[in-house]
Amino acid sequence: MTQKMLKLENVLRLHTVCRQLHSLGQRRTLAQWRCVFSSAYPVWTAQQYLQPWQTDMLFGTALSQYRLLVTKKEEKSRKSQSSSTKSKKEVEVWIGMTVEEMARVMEKDIDYIYEALMNTAIDIDSLEADSHLDEVWIKEVIKKAGMKLKWSKLKQDKVRENKDAVRRPQADPALLIPRSPVVTIMGHVDHGKTTLLDKLRKTQVAAMEAGGITQHIGAFLVSLPSGEKITFLDTPGHAAFSAMRARGAQVTDIVILVVAADDGVMKQTVESIQHAKDAQVPIVLAINKCDKPEADPEKVKKELLAYDVVCEDYGGDVQAVHVSALTGDNLIALAEATITLAEILELKADPTGPVEGTVIESFTDKGRGPVTTAIIQRGTLRKGSILVARKTWAKVRLMFDENGKTINEACPSMPVGIIGWRDLPSAGDEILEVESEARAREVVDWRKYEQEQERKEEDLKIIEEKRKEHQEAHQKAREKYGTLHWKERSFIKYQEKKEQKFLRPKEKTERDSNILPIIIKGDVDGSVEAILDIMDTYNASHECELELVHFGVGDISENDVNLADTFNGVIYGFNVNAGSGIQQAAAKKGVKIKLHKVIYRLIEDLQEELSTRLPCAVEEYTVGEASILATFSVTEGKKKIPVAGCRVQKGQLEKLKKFKLIRNGHVIWKGSLTSLKHHKDDVSVIKTGMDCGLSLDEEKLEFKVGDEIVCYEEKEVPLKTSWDPGF
Repeated sequence: MTQKMLKLENVLRLHTVCRQLHSLGQRRTLAQWRCVFSSAYPVWTAQQYLQPWQTDMLFGTALSQYRLLVTKKEEKSRKSQSSSTKSKKEVEVWIGMTVEEMARVMEKDIDYIYEALMNTAIDIDSLEADSHLDEVWIKEVIKKAGMKLKWSKLKQDKVRENKDAVRRPQADPALLIPRSPVVTIMGHVDHGKTTLLDKLRKTQVAAMEAGGITQHIGAFLVSLPSGEKITFLDTPGHAAFSAMRARGAQVTDIVILVVAADDGVMKQTVESIQHAKDAQVPIVLAINKCDKPEADPEKVKKELLAYDVVCEDYGGDVQAVHVSALTGDNLIALAEATITLAEILELKADPTGPVEGTVIESFTDKGRGPVTTAIIQRGTLRKGSILVARKTWAKVRLMFDENGKTINEACPSMPVGIIGWRDLPSAGDEILEVESEARAREVVDWRKYEQEQERKEEDLKIIEEKRKEHQEAHQKAREKYGTLHWKERSFIKYQEKKEQKFLRPKEKTERDSNILPIIIKGDVDGSVEAILDIMDTYNASHECELELVHFGVGDISENDVNLADTFNGVIYGFNVNAGSGIQQAAAKKGVKIKLHKVIYRLIEDLQEELSTRLPCAVEEYTVGEASILATFSVTEGKKKIPVAGCRVQKGQLEKLKKFKLIRNGHVIWKGSLTSLKHHKDDVSVIKTGMDCGLSLDEEKLEFKVGDEIVCYEEKEVPLKTSWDPGF
């Protein structure tokens, strides 16, 4: 623009110079003519010619006006450019953002987003504040708003250093010393496992167990007459405790498989074999109840061949010992067979260094707090040691053996009770010793952080799946309404919303009756785990939904009652207590508390409770049957009413009951009678062998000879849940 101005000024200067030269020549000529014709020319003739100074002034004014116009134009363009630059606000957006989020980052209201998408292919009517926008629509809105687009990047959290505690590397073989074997007794329920163990340690555990069934894992150290020691794990044989048996197999060295000679291989026997194989643990076969007349040990050995358990008698490597747990026959031989196998395995451990072990069982004691039973696998546990188990830690305040006697240290293969946990660990958790309380907190914090990160990743996956589902549903909705006129589309949507009314209180009650919220409380962690495992087999949600509201270890508390009252649920307690105050509070609120000592009784109670939530089935019971022998009509006023002449073949016809008409084996009518007559008398009951005439509440229905009339009544029959927990 500056160059153009310079050129224009040069042109104007040249023109001014030319005009000045021309005016000088013109003045001389005029001066000559004025002398001759001074009186002949009027004044205006001279005024037709501008003076040079006037010409310069004219051009100067034009030039200044032109400069002013050019300057204003440049300023206006600069202002427009600066204003457009300022209005281009940078907006940070991301894939899958909602309409509400879009409006917030743009600092606009939601209506602005709708207006920006008005004339696009997107269905505005289907957009809600929480609707997710595709990439193309986000770009469209930003473009129409005159803003700059910036895709946000997920902020990467600073990678934290792994602070977890791990097991030590394998020890130098020179430091290893022989240790006692850890032996797990497995088998089917009621095959005599606990009784066998009782004879070995001369206690009466079975008498203390409810129903004679072991409800949780017991860890015991048994000293044999020969001086050897064996740590026994007694795992439950009931179907409910499959997970507990699996955990027992993972910490054991040898499995004693107990099979009753009079019963043979059963379901839990096969599961126990599979657990032992998965853990790669050798098996010693104890064929129990050989003192019974119907005992057949050889049959048991043959049945086990199908599961790759080959006894020495059949050329295999599995020792088989015929025992009687009740009389104590051959139990020493069983113990010697176990010790022999342990010597072959050359079991050794490192008693030095930080402790490593496994939680066998955990429970809460009122006076002592969280308590665990553990098996030490490496190192020597002493009072004051700092232990970590999953997301909790402990400073060992007290240790005791299986008899409750206080001990000062626990060596490898030794079962020990530990007191001092901050929170209750779960059965099966790995125990590791760390150097200080600060280190223990660091490990627990890291594990909680790691779990939180895993949970976040799972949540992101779920959110992404939900977003894809929403997009697919939105796409289907667009295809559904795409070809319709906007009036038709609006009418269909109105009809759909009209159908989706809020539930009335009665309908809500009926819906809630098909949901059973429950709270589970158990004495130990393993028992609660077993009950939850059974609940995982629930497969009758189409009948009644089973909702687990809460579960935990310990006696039933006031919080449990309040929670059950909130969800209208039932509290199930296994081997726990509910104080009189708790029971009174539950009674006032109408909360059911059901306490059980035997696990399968609890499950049976749960099945009955589920059955009460099911709607009753309506069944028909036949009262009487009659055959139509003749048909005729009766005139009443101006109407002709068809009447059937019948004879009762079976039972009796009662006028107040329900009836159905059967023709050629098909029911063509159901309803009630308008009249029932014997000869000319109105009657309420017609018995077997009597003739009668009857008319129906359906006047247009025509009778035919040979049709059957059945009198019946409907009764409501309570249904039972189809859920079968497997025992």
